[in-house]
Amino acid sequence: MFEQFDNLTVRNATVEDADLLSAWWNDGKIMAHAGFPNGTGETSQYIAEKISKDKDNICRRLIVEYDKIPFGEMSYYNVGNNTAEIGIKICDFSKQNKGYGKILLSMLIHSLFSNYGYKKIILDTNLNNSRAQYVYEKLGFKKVRVKNNSWKNQLGEWQSSVDYELIEENFNDYTKINK
Repeated sequence: MFEQFDNLTVRNATVEDADLLSAWWNDGKIMAHAGFPNGTGETSQYIAEKISKDKDNICRRLIVEYDKIPFGEMSYYNVGNNTAEIGIKICDFSKQNKGYGKILLSMLIHSLFSNYGYKKIILDTNLNNSRAQYVYEKLGFKKVRVKNNSWKNQLGEWQSSVDYELIEENFNDYTKINK
């Protein structure tokens, strides 16, 4: 995948991105929302091996850039039945709360519907992540369920999550709304 909108780029992660992804994934501040306040512990080599197995029809790890400088990541996984599960992480805290997430997700979702033929997009987020829920709902995602105390983070603390889904006719594409 390679998508551009203004100064933003979404591109396939390559094995050359493994060191950067490892640094992000092993930073507990970046990964706390995903249940890893101590980081994931994954090595660059392990991540490079995972990236080398990515295929468009199975899964892709993606790098997001502003003016060609990486500042976060996204991913999608084919979960069957024309459904993709997605995720996003803006790893550079100075780039958060600037509206980039809504645009980046629009770029990804548009491509998944238009170029890859998916009919439904799903995702989940921590119940405490109200900022993400606001963005997902602006994009047209519908809340499917709340799972209270459904998993524990690395520290053994119970966490709750929210499941969302989106079909194309409900999609609010912010790359088109802003033009």
